[in-house]
Amino acid sequence: MWVLGLTGWSGSGKTTLLTALLPGFIARGLSVSTVKHAHHGFDLDQPGKDSWRHRQAGAREVMISSGERWAIMHELEGPEPGLPELMARLAPVDLVLVEGFKTNPHPKIEVFRPALARAPVWPGRSDIVAVAADAPVEAGGRAVLPLNEPDVIVDWAMTYLQTHAALHTTP
Repeated sequence: MWVLGLTGWSGSGKTTLLTALLPGFIARGLSVSTVKHAHHGFDLDQPGKDSWRHRQAGAREVMISSGERWAIMHELEGPEPGLPELMARLAPVDLVLVEGFKTNPHPKIEVFRPALARAPVWPGRSDIVAVAADAPVEAGGRAVLPLNEPDVIVDWAMTYLQTHAALHTTP
């Protein structure tokens, strides 16, 4: 599986870009999964629903299944698993797009909006291989991609991933 991440400050548009890129990768024949890191607790089910009640009663894992999808919720009793451990649980696909996991060494595109007046993340970071920006920026020799043109970003990413496949795939 190829791995490509999106990183950047909160509010920069990582999720918006990821959802714009997905159809482009799929149109090019790739199967794609995503992994999203949350910096806080989150809940997929609603208070009062059966799966929520199962977790509240102490179930360590709760699987929900229907004719359309299934999901497993796993309560942690130790350290948060790293990206490699989480990806090992995914079904095989051609590409995994990762949102967050800033410190993991997989290749990333930084979503950068100069108008937010936040310092870029990329200085000193070899894992940030490109910058998607909504204005001209100097990115230290990295590719600067037009943030609002997802097809251009997908084309660049396909070339990058094919060229660097041996370096940026899961074990």
